[in-house]
Amino acid sequence: MRIHRSSVLALLVFALGAGADTKAADSQPAPEAQRQPMSRQTRYYVIRGLQSEIAFARQPFPMGHKGLTLHEDGNVTPSGAQLEKEMGALGPAIHPGDRVTITDVRVAKDYILLELNGGPEKKKKWYEHVQVGAGGTTTVTPQEPPGNPRGSLLILAFKNFVPEISPDALKQMLHPVLDFSSKSATEAYLDTIPPKAKEAIKNHQVLVGMDRDMVVYAKGRTERKIRENDEQGRPCEEWIYGEPPQDVEFVRFRGPEVVQVKIMKVDGEKIVRTQREVDLKEVREAEARKRDQEKAGKPEPVANRPSLKRPGEEDDPTTLHPAPSTSAPLDPNQRDPTMGPPRDQQPGPPTPPPNPAPPGDPNASGR
Repeated sequence: MRIHRSSVLALLVFALGAGADTKAADSQPAPEAQRQPMSRQTRYYVIRGLQSEIAFARQPFPMGHKGLTLHEDGNVTPSGAQLEKEMGALGPAIHPGDRVTITDVRVAKDYILLELNGGPEKKKKWYEHVQVGAGGTTTVTPQEPPGNPRGSLLILAFKNFVPEISPDALKQMLHPVLDFSSKSATEAYLDTIPPKAKEAIKNHQVLVGMDRDMVVYAKGRTERKIRENDEQGRPCEEWIYGEPPQDVEFVRFRGPEVVQVKIMKVDGEKIVRTQREVDLKEVREAEARKRDQEKAGKPEPVANRPSLKRPGEEDDPTTLHPAPSTSAPLDPNQRDPTMGPPRDQQPGPPTPPPNPAPPGDPNASGR
């Protein structure tokens, strides 16, 4: 009996000890996930995923070279009274609700810098730095007067280093200051183009057969353009995206359409595409049919009819074809506003004076 009781007590003590160890193990916090610095490939995806994206501002941005700083914990600086002070001293560059375009993305060691609407400085063209000298005389290319840039900067600051993060996760982190969820003009435009071109624009890719607007939506605007003749002597224009040590992409236009895409990889690989990858003929035909339908639904305006309406205002259909008048026709100068104010009826030809009486005539007056 004593052996049985001791065995039971030993089992109870062992069970309580095991339960205590399990509870202690469960109560310990899970180790923090080890973050890794952003790799070169992820950096390329982030730049490509944010470049030329359109968002709507959720906070005001002051003018100047500081802009706003969004920290990893969600705090924004400057804020409160300091932000109001800078807005009063420098003026606003972006108001809440304004549509902004990310025109440049730079990834540093511990922050990501986003340039909004061209940034706070007006960038110079390459020809504004050209100087020509001959015979001791130097000719400097005349520079344009400094503009009034309306862009700003946004810095997303991290602790220690920029971690591995996807473009979609970055957009969620930027939500306190930028809203990417609202339907923008880009999304509205994408609804009007073929699905293949829509998917390529979302992935920031250029396809042979796209037009200039599609390339701008996909890659943004570029300041590096070359106009030359192709191998057959036909005039063309090339837009260049990227700089070494990254991939460099050459987009060749002939007229409004992309006819060649050439990509020079960092490893020396060369990719050239010339086969048509998207056909916009159906899109153009659909747009033409839509314009014809809209035109057919409107009455034909009277040619050269004067109007005080502003351009784009609709005409009143009741005044396009007025009922014929039964009254006698009036002088057009009395009603036509293009001929100036009404004028009075001109008098008839003057009555010639009577022949003067010869001298010495007794019938002359006063004689």
